[in-house]
Amino acid sequence: MADDKQKPEEKNDAAPSELEACKKQAEEYLNGWKRAKADYLNLKKENEAAGAELAQFVAGGMLMKFLPIYDGLKKACAMENSGDKWVEGILNIKKQFEEVFKKFGVEEIKTVGEKFNPEFHEAVSRQKKEGVEVDMIIEEVGGGYTMHGKVILAAKVIVSE
Repeated sequence: MADDKQKPEEKNDAAPSELEACKKQAEEYLNGWKRAKADYLNLKKENEAAGAELAQFVAGGMLMKFLPIYDGLKKACAMENSGDKWVEGILNIKKQFEEVFKKFGVEEIKTVGEKFNPEFHEAVSRQKKEGVEVDMIIEEVGGGYTMHGKVILAAKVIVSE
């Protein structure tokens, strides 16, 4: 029986050193986790800042495409309405806008004569019109646009009853 009592004591002597080793290892893991978390938070902040900077850069690049068009519009507005040349200038500005929109994948949504589709059109009014099927668009109130196939602005339309 004396041997039995010594064995638990030996185990008790080993237990504190084992416990200390486990505590030390747990502390190392905790410190490693804290460092990893701090690294992750720093990376997240850097990515958010880079994303914001990229968004500004993209917006700036897009605006650069519109500035020459705006200059042309200012010049046209400063001119006296001199008939054909003035109209020609305005039509040229419209064409420039269309070219820029095309570069960015922006397309106009078809309206008049088309069947009403709530995915692309917003009905602002309904009117009876003879000889026109129900739910056909009879008038465009405001243009609508898609960008790469997704609606960015629904067309405002008047629909037949």
